[in-house]
Amino acid sequence: MIAASEYGLTEPAETETSFAGNARIKANHVARQTGLPALSDDSGIEVDALAGAPGIHTADWAETPTGRDFVQAMTRTWRMLEDRSVPEPRTARFRCAICIAWPDGIDTVFEGEVAGRLVWPIRGGHGFGFDPMFRPDGEVMTFGEMPPERKQLLSHRTRAFERFSAGCLGDAP
Repeated sequence: MIAASEYGLTEPAETETSFAGNARIKANHVARQTGLPALSDDSGIEVDALAGAPGIHTADWAETPTGRDFVQAMTRTWRMLEDRSVPEPRTARFRCAICIAWPDGIDTVFEGEVAGRLVWPIRGGHGFGFDPMFRPDGEVMTFGEMPPERKQLLSHRTRAFERFSAGCLGDAP
């Protein structure tokens, strides 16, 4: 993915309270700056027992003075569940919102999600973020253990892009 700043564009503050809202902010901001259609996404993990946290703050939970540390973020999440004595299954979902925006301000959002449960200890070295602690429903491996091709078939981003493709491009799977 190419950051807007690589093209001399400014990056907007993500001030919305939903993935769709933040995806809209980013896509509309770039469409206005360039005069071209723009595509953006926002995604993260929502943990049911934490009232949907970290949600839109998923990446923020990994921030440290030296950069992002998702092992620390996963550990924090698990400790919070333990401190609250949350029973198994500890359910969660990955969500993704993709927005295509036009320079005239019209935009459309497409969303995808994949439900599952959190596991501990973390497992696997594939993927990124919370993948090593997330096991999708119906699967025995975490996203972190899955080969990339398998994860791609199940992922929240894939589901959102399938909806984008069908809605904007008229593609049939």
